[in-house]
Amino acid sequence: MSTPATPRPAATILMLRDGAAGLEVMMICRAREIAFASGALVFPGGRVDPEDAALAPQDDPLGAFRIAAIREAWEECGLLLARPPAPAVGEGAFAAHLRGLGLSPAHDALVRFAHWVTPAHSPKRFDTHFFLAPAPEGQEAVHDGREATEAVWLRPEQALAEADAGHRTLVFATRLNLTRLAQHRAVDEALEVAARTPIVTVMPEPVPDGQGGVMLRIPEAAGYGGSLFPAKDRPASGGLWPGQQAR
Repeated sequence: MSTPATPRPAATILMLRDGAAGLEVMMICRAREIAFASGALVFPGGRVDPEDAALAPQDDPLGAFRIAAIREAWEECGLLLARPPAPAVGEGAFAAHLRGLGLSPAHDALVRFAHWVTPAHSPKRFDTHFFLAPAPEGQEAVHDGREATEAVWLRPEQALAEADAGHRTLVFATRLNLTRLAQHRAVDEALEVAARTPIVTVMPEPVPDGQGGVMLRIPEAAGYGGSLFPAKDRPASGGLWPGQQAR
């Protein structure tokens, strides 16, 4: 048997706001030219870069993941979670941008929501931490036109309904995390519940459904309302995960 690929550290952010009809989450539509999850509706996210650790608090074991989530939101939809003062250290475009604004990443605004690891049989694997965060006030979301072709605020149930109607594509982890998020009516409620909910790592296990298809088994304790789910809405290019780039 071949040795499983080592999962790459990655982070995803579910940026939240209270809309007129209830809780809304920022989502982007990935460009169809992107190799991973092309054309899928995802949360901003991506691989943890080496520069992220320098901007993270040293006493937080998930600090680099939090910074990566904030950076990806800035890169992919222009929303910046930051406050004064400017960072004393850090290299790269993100650190330079922050220093120019006199701001540092607001890492403590992020609340852990989920932890997913790509199955061992996958050729490309990610170890992804999902975070919730209130959207920064007074900022407008935009897409970069390269990795993302749309940046849109959606109620979780709206995104799920559009996927069920065939208007959107959702990768497996996005679908389940939208379903879990749809339980909440307001940002404060979602953050409060997430802050007191233990994180159970999810590594989906493919299981034949007996009819030529595939189901995915996850731990029931992870809080998604079950342990066996259809592997639906998987893009032709492959993948179970949202927002991650193989760069």
